[in-house]
Amino acid sequence: MTKEITTEKVTDDLRYLQLLARCFPTIADASTEIINLEAILNLPKGTEHFLSDIHGEYQAFSHVLRNASGSIKRKIGEIFNSTMRDSEKKELCTLIYYPEEKLVLVKSVEKDLNDWYMITLNHLVKVCRNISSKYTRSKVRKALPREFSYIIQELLHESSAEPNKSAYVDQIIRTIISTGRADDFIIAICNLIQRLTIDQLHIIGDIYDRGPGAHLIMDTLCDYHNVDIQWGNHDILWMGAAAGNLGSIANVVRMSLRYGNLSTLEDGYGINLLPLATFAMDAYADDPCEFFAPSLNPEEASYDEKTVRLIAQMHKAITIVQYKLEGQIIQRRPEFEMEDRMLLHLIDLNNGTISLNGKTYELKDKNFPTLNPENPYKLTEEEEEMLYRIQRSFAGSEKLRKHMRCLFRNGSLYKVCNSNLLFHASIPLNPDGSFKEVMIEGKTYKGKSFMDKVDQLIRTAYFDTEEVADKQYALDYIWYLWCGKDSPLFDKSKMATFERCFIAEKETHVEEKGAYYTLRREEAICDKLLDEFEVTGEHRHIINGHVPVRSIKGENPIKANGKLLVIDGGFSKAYHSETGIAGYTLVYHSRGFLLVQHEPFESTTKAIEEGLDIRSTTIVVELSSHRQIVKDTDKGAELKQQISDLANLLYAYRNGLIKEHERGGGKLLNRLKC
Repeated sequence: MTKEITTEKVTDDLRYLQLLARCFPTIADASTEIINLEAILNLPKGTEHFLSDIHGEYQAFSHVLRNASGSIKRKIGEIFNSTMRDSEKKELCTLIYYPEEKLVLVKSVEKDLNDWYMITLNHLVKVCRNISSKYTRSKVRKALPREFSYIIQELLHESSAEPNKSAYVDQIIRTIISTGRADDFIIAICNLIQRLTIDQLHIIGDIYDRGPGAHLIMDTLCDYHNVDIQWGNHDILWMGAAAGNLGSIANVVRMSLRYGNLSTLEDGYGINLLPLATFAMDAYADDPCEFFAPSLNPEEASYDEKTVRLIAQMHKAITIVQYKLEGQIIQRRPEFEMEDRMLLHLIDLNNGTISLNGKTYELKDKNFPTLNPENPYKLTEEEEEMLYRIQRSFAGSEKLRKHMRCLFRNGSLYKVCNSNLLFHASIPLNPDGSFKEVMIEGKTYKGKSFMDKVDQLIRTAYFDTEEVADKQYALDYIWYLWCGKDSPLFDKSKMATFERCFIAEKETHVEEKGAYYTLRREEAICDKLLDEFEVTGEHRHIINGHVPVRSIKGENPIKANGKLLVIDGGFSKAYHSETGIAGYTLVYHSRGFLLVQHEPFESTTKAIEEGLDIRSTTIVVELSSHRQIVKDTDKGAELKQQISDLANLLYAYRNGLIKEHERGGGKLLNRLKC
């Protein structure tokens, strides 16, 4: 180690090493830390979990996290193999997934509860011991619930199979039961198993819209031990709304009404939609708004006829307001080149038609009471007042602010992690495969520089004060990211929302995808993208979501000879008929990549009462030639750098460049451990 170290190099870094010496004041301290870090480098790589396009489906999302895409079930099968019946394995799985709820059921039917406690606790300790074996004691200790920390440590590191410890371990378990703490202990160790099974969680965009539980998903993610989020187009829409962009606010409200999903807005974030309801009932009092009826799942529909009509009126009202607001942004930003999305002035109000691309189409809905033919993009006074009140409601939601801060703290437009490039949708390309140049504020960007610039603009829109010169541009651009043709989160010729709402002819509904969506099937293009983002490694991949993989039509989520994985399999119930499945999740553990294909999740109730797990099919994407260890990961690179720094410190101590000091109990605050 010291052969590569020179006095000149150490002298150049002396100021840094003197700071490091405060944390490791002696040779013994620095040596011990090197030993610790070298040991960590040789532990198995932690399991990474990838999810995409959750779209508010909290119950399915929660279950997939609890069962770690079937990893816990597989682990229990390995541990107990032929020593436990399948029905018993299923019961144990359900207990680990839903400990509080399962305990209630067990107590109602179990005749000898103490015996059940004894058997179950031993099983859970065995599972936990196996799952925790790939981590350091320090990392496991940090994950332990405080009240049971010492007890769990003893049980994990001592075995009743050893004669000298058998009575000791058994007595611990008996005492847990006799003191009435068995339930709390079971809940604690089950939650620990869940936590240790997934080392790192990656969300590849689109937490929001369609389903009713996006706020609940965000509650989970904000408290999760290790998560990163690559923003999707629906997430950006909510981030824009939270930043105060009126176009984004109108779109968020419209989407919620379209799917009859008001729980996230009203119950989750306390957004007051009464101003919109009052306005809609007045402006569209005699309008059936039949083409704006919410898209409801018949199995879950809970609205009566009167409420459905009100939602339809509100849906139409905010839709028209949205088109007005978007027209204003387009007029204000000619550089967006979206004039073709200004359609209100093309409507013939007298005849109920619209002229597009040299053709005249009859409108399905011909009633536009708030449209001024002289200035169709101008809001009425009533619309302005209604919007102002809703905007204030968004700005005043503390829970929304908390969740947005979480999205910014843990999120980004893209991420490079362990030889994988993660982003939600696209990187604009030309048809020949070259990176498309995109103009932003008078400058051109492409590839990685473009993605970095867009990431910066998103943060400017939310965080910078009104006095900042480019604040308004950033606010407008965050809306552009939702529907602009060169947006890396959209990348289509247009968003045909108006055409789908008002025109029956499907020729007008076509949204041409950008070149990326076709070219990403080619291995050479994927390699070019990976090179652009400086992704290295023998096995490197791009991981996307955004475009649902239609498995029912034979589409394959694995593309470009395994270089690219698309894991949007349709978590949202709205996509189940389109994809034929209910989502993909990707698991990357020390042995390689597993793609897990899920069937629809029925309900949490059935999962608890009947042990009904999500039926999943596992596809082996790639197996490593050797078991990957921490040394092979990005974390390993960080640890190796720390070891190098500590080796330099040792050299400085041993050559008199820095003097040893008495131990002061200091700790290296930025120490990275696995």
